[in-house]
Amino acid sequence: MKPPALPSPPDGNVPTTIADDLPDIIHRAGANAVFAAKEFFEGTIRNPHTQRAYRHAVKLFLAWVTKHGGGELRDIAPWHVGQYFAEMATTTSIATRNQHLSALRHFFDGMVTRHAIVLNPALSVRGERYSTIEAKTPEIPIAEVRKLLASIDTSHIVGLRDRAILAMLIYTGSRRGAVAKLKRGNFYHAGEQWMIHFGEKGGKSREIPVRHDLGKMITEYLDAAGLREAHKDTPLFQTALKKQRILTGKAINGDDIYRMMKRRLKDFVMPLLYSPHSFRVTTITDLLEQNVPREDVQHLAGHADPRTTNLYDRRKRKISRNIVERISV
Repeated sequence: MKPPALPSPPDGNVPTTIADDLPDIIHRAGANAVFAAKEFFEGTIRNPHTQRAYRHAVKLFLAWVTKHGGGELRDIAPWHVGQYFAEMATTTSIATRNQHLSALRHFFDGMVTRHAIVLNPALSVRGERYSTIEAKTPEIPIAEVRKLLASIDTSHIVGLRDRAILAMLIYTGSRRGAVAKLKRGNFYHAGEQWMIHFGEKGGKSREIPVRHDLGKMITEYLDAAGLREAHKDTPLFQTALKKQRILTGKAINGDDIYRMMKRRLKDFVMPLLYSPHSFRVTTITDLLEQNVPREDVQHLAGHADPRTTNLYDRRKRKISRNIVERISV
C-alpha cells in the first residue's frame, strides 16, 4: 500500500530556499522525497559547515547516479554506492570518503523515515578504517608568530583589528569561526581581569581569561573603533572598507579571517601554507612543551576527547627530526 503523502504548504509547493535547488531525481521521487531532503538539509543539520559539506556530498552522488543510469531514487542499491566509492578512491582521501558515506547514510535514512524509499542503500556499505597520529596543519614557530604580530601597522583601525584577531587566535587557542562570531558583549571585565566568552561548534561554550597583552590589544582596537560602549550584540570584529579604512558595522566571517591572515603572511614574506588553525597548533604544542597538564590544555582548546588534543601535539615530530639527523649514512 502506498504511504500517504506528507502535507505541503497551502499553495501546494514545498517552501523555497533549497527545494528549487534539489536534483531532479529527488523531485521525480515525489513530495515525500522533497520533504525529506529539505528536512535533512535545513532541519536536522544545524552546523552550517556540516550542512554545506553534506549537501555537496549528496548532490555529487546523485549526479553520479544519474550519469550512470541509476534510474530513480527508489532504484538506488548498495552496489551503486559501492561502485561510487570505488571510483572516488582514486581521487579522494579516506577521510573525505568516510564523510561522504556518512552524509549518504543520514540522507537516505531520512528518505526511509519519510516513506520516500523502502531501504537505505548506503547503510550496508562499510566505511574505511582511518587512523592518524598527527594532524596535517603546520605549526608556526613561536619566533615567527611574534614577528608577525609586531609587523602589523597599527596606525589605523584595520591594522588594530587584524592584530587583535591574530592575537585572539594565538592567546586563546580558538578557531577562526568562533572568533568571527564574537559580539561586543562577549568581551567583558569580571572584577580583576578581562574575560572572553566563546560559543564553539557543537553548542559548546567556553569562558577564557584574557592575558594582559591581548586585553590591551583588544581595548586599543575598541577605543579606535568607537566600540568601547557599543551594544552587547554589536559584532566585535567587523569588515572594513579598506581604502577608507572604515569599519562597516557588519561582522566578519571565518573566511574573512583566513584571507586576512594570508595577506599578512604575504606582506611579511612567510610561508602561505600557514593558516589560522596553525596558531591553534602552535599554542597547544607550546603549552604541552611547558608541561601544562594535558587536561588543562584540552579544556582551553575545547576538545571533548583528549585524543583530539594529541593530534595537535608536534613534539613527536621534533623528536623524529632530531633522530633522523643522527642516522650515520
